[in-house]
Amino acid sequence: MRRLLIALVLVLVAGPALADDRPLNRLVADYEAWALADDPFTAGREGDKAALARLPDPTPAADARRKAALGAFQARLKAIAPKGLSSGARLNRDFLAWTLDRRLKSLSFDEARLPFNSDGGFDNELDYFASTTNLDSEADARAWIARLTALPDFYAANIDNARRGARTGFTQPVENTEAVIARAEQEAAQAPETDPLLKPFATFPASVPAARQAALRAEAEGLIREKIRPARAAFVSFLKTEYLPASRKTLGVRSVPGGEAYYRWLVADHTTTDLTPDQIHDIGLSEVKRIRAEMDAVIGQTGFKGDLPAFIAMLRKDPRFYVTSRQALLEKASEIAKRVDDKLPRYFATLPRLTFGVRPVPAEIEETYTSARYFEGSPKQGVAGGYMVNTSHLDQRPLYELPALTLHESAPGHHTQIALGQELEDVPTFRREADVTAFTEGWGLYAEQLGVEMGVYRDPYEQFGRLSMEMWRACRLVADTGIHWKGWTLDQARACFTENTALAPHNIEVELARYVGWPGQALAYKIGELKILELRHKAEAALGPKFDVRRFHDAVLLAGPLPLNLLETRIDAWIAAEKARA
Repeated sequence: MRRLLIALVLVLVAGPALADDRPLNRLVADYEAWALADDPFTAGREGDKAALARLPDPTPAADARRKAALGAFQARLKAIAPKGLSSGARLNRDFLAWTLDRRLKSLSFDEARLPFNSDGGFDNELDYFASTTNLDSEADARAWIARLTALPDFYAANIDNARRGARTGFTQPVENTEAVIARAEQEAAQAPETDPLLKPFATFPASVPAARQAALRAEAEGLIREKIRPARAAFVSFLKTEYLPASRKTLGVRSVPGGEAYYRWLVADHTTTDLTPDQIHDIGLSEVKRIRAEMDAVIGQTGFKGDLPAFIAMLRKDPRFYVTSRQALLEKASEIAKRVDDKLPRYFATLPRLTFGVRPVPAEIEETYTSARYFEGSPKQGVAGGYMVNTSHLDQRPLYELPALTLHESAPGHHTQIALGQELEDVPTFRREADVTAFTEGWGLYAEQLGVEMGVYRDPYEQFGRLSMEMWRACRLVADTGIHWKGWTLDQARACFTENTALAPHNIEVELARYVGWPGQALAYKIGELKILELRHKAEAALGPKFDVRRFHDAVLLAGPLPLNLLETRIDAWIAAEKARA
């Protein structure tokens, strides 16, 4: 039945029988083979065992090769006219055109010069894979050891890239560099025997003799002690002696050489629209005004007598909204996730086979990490998705925000969307694995609102938590453009959050550092959500009683992540097809 449902949806992208898609299909196959060879992380998730032993090549020489290859693919694509293609092939062509353009533009800005920010970077990238890598054989262990062996050179190449950024004025601000130093010092101080990079060695099957397990783990521990710790120490030294003195004194990326063009591109890339920074800023102000009115109405439903600041002050002090142990927070999140699971079939015709777990954010990164995040799994490697909950600072993790957070990060948010994309058949890998922030994060925020229909929010306090979370994303539009386009200070950017949301002070500071260090990304959430809501309202108005929310969600999700203009084209075609149904 599941495959039948997918097939019915894919009828939307089936084309005329006489269409000649062969030249495009060859190009897509060639591009995918090249892209997977170039990206061992994605290739490994796709089941390439050899790729599990490699790390990406971040050097300028590799980027030069990438630029040449991408340019050649772009030239081949331009030679294929869309007119003679089936509708499915046209979607592949349009998506590939968008992909090649964004990758070439990224290379033109030499983004490798910014290999880290306060939220993460090359220095803790392999820690993520350590938490999701299972060793099912000695060969798997040797592959992981090969990655550990390559890690010092990976550090050195990225440090060289950052050094080039320091020479050219393309750096993180001082405040963010200081946060990266704190993280790097913590990583450098880890004891080799308890290093997070050893996590995979806890997953050996019994078929690998205990003596071999111990020997392989000892080999990895030796690499950490003798090679990786010195590389980490060198990174700390570089940050303190070279990078910090060169870090920019201004917050906004518009102030770096070429920064105005760069930020305009970041806005277009993350939102997949042609909206200007000023237009997005105005959308943010409008959304803040709308959501604030809804928040005031919900406060009235609680019976509280007082204004928003007084209500928030009450929420922050009332012990009923907080737990006192990390395990209790994980259990609360897990219970909400299962309540959501109980309701999903009524709203989704197609759900992923892959499951997800509720896990704590790793202790080594929790201090500067956001409240929660989704770690994608891998159906081909047998790795579940992960709803990662930050269990630090429990006095700043209110329970009234947890339902919205859970809906966003797990189901029906990121896990549902990403896992469904991973499981799609007849959709090219480069589309299934695409990073389309506006689609992915827009869907996550849409999922928070869908929770209202699903009956997930049980009282006005949880409804207020949802609105506070939505206000957070509206304030992002204001703060990101304010910092990077209008030259705001942190105090100016902070005001939107402190005046309009119930976000805890620690979370606000972590988020502000993220916006400063990762320009444009925070704009994608609200812009993507607004487009998905617009398309749903369009479908409801056009179809009337024929509108089926389960079929609509299939239409949105079962082509994988799409830039917003291609999503709109797809939904318009779906509306026309629904109208024609008996």
